[in-house]
Amino acid sequence: MQSKRRVGIIGATGMVGQRFVSLLAAHPWFEPGVLAASARSAGRSYAEAVAGRWSLPGPVPEAVAGLPVQDASRVAAIAGQVDLVCCAVDLPREQVRQLEEEYARHECPVVSNNSACRQLPDVPMVVPELNPGHLEVIPQQRRRLGTRRGFIAVKPNCSLQSYLPALHPLRVFGPRQVIVCTYQAVSGAGKTLASWPAMADNVVPHIGGEEEKSEREPLKIWGSLTEQGIVPAEQPVFSAQCIRVPVSDGHLAAMAVAFDRSPAREEILAAWESFGRSTLPQQLGLPSAPQPFLQYFQEVDRPQTRLDRELGQGMAIAIGRLRPDPVLGWKLVCLSHNTLRGAAGGAVLIAELLAAQGWI
Repeated sequence: MQSKRRVGIIGATGMVGQRFVSLLAAHPWFEPGVLAASARSAGRSYAEAVAGRWSLPGPVPEAVAGLPVQDASRVAAIAGQVDLVCCAVDLPREQVRQLEEEYARHECPVVSNNSACRQLPDVPMVVPELNPGHLEVIPQQRRRLGTRRGFIAVKPNCSLQSYLPALHPLRVFGPRQVIVCTYQAVSGAGKTLASWPAMADNVVPHIGGEEEKSEREPLKIWGSLTEQGIVPAEQPVFSAQCIRVPVSDGHLAAMAVAFDRSPAREEILAAWESFGRSTLPQQLGLPSAPQPFLQYFQEVDRPQTRLDRELGQGMAIAIGRLRPDPVLGWKLVCLSHNTLRGAAGGAVLIAELLAAQGWI
């Protein structure tokens, strides 16, 4: 890749948008070409638009601080300036789908952090290490949209990015029932501990829509590519509870699994070790691919959110506490960084895969 691809960041002033900005400002393959947000922010410099709400460590990257924020609704103008867009807008579901499809119809590939298009059968919902083959559905989507170059690819919900990668290498043993409880950071709601005082000394046992996504989206990721698009898998059955906890970043998951053939402990550890070092993003040398993808901790009190969420620059999955479960068979604990692996970083990795394979 000789010259960097220009990326439009749609929703650049929000928390996930800020992550996109931070990651792409120093990326070897991509560079921010357009920063776009609502009409309220349009016309100001990016530094002015995020003043008082920049949520990441360190200052706004110097390379983008002076860029003018554009109005995200000016689709034709923005699409003509960039090679692709990364979308993280905060709008009602139908408006998000309309906006993303409009960018795609203007022949601009869209890599989305939003949920609006995730369940469309011709939209690939990808964790690059798990189901890169689902990108092959893009020609079907292009036929529906009437495009030559434009399409939408999405990343799944942040809640399942911790536990599904740990479960994926164990599919050979036939997982049939999965019970998972996720303990999710406040940044998953686009907030900080300072801006959400109600979370101090508190746990909230409900996050709207998260449990449904956590139970449904894994089945699409494990689905089959057919002439009708991606058909979700029928097994296993997932049961999820999603709980908000007073943590800045990092989603922790406690999972119990029943298998058709219950593996030995050594088989599970060997599957994680082998898979965690041999995924397609690693083979392709994608810049954001962690080495290794999966890491198991032998300590009885790991992974811990504060200690381990930055593993692999926030892109790796930490696993620990593998032990027999008296009800289902095996249980374990997993951890991922929700705004890196689970949001902007996961989307950037998809964009890298799309570039490496010639989709963009």
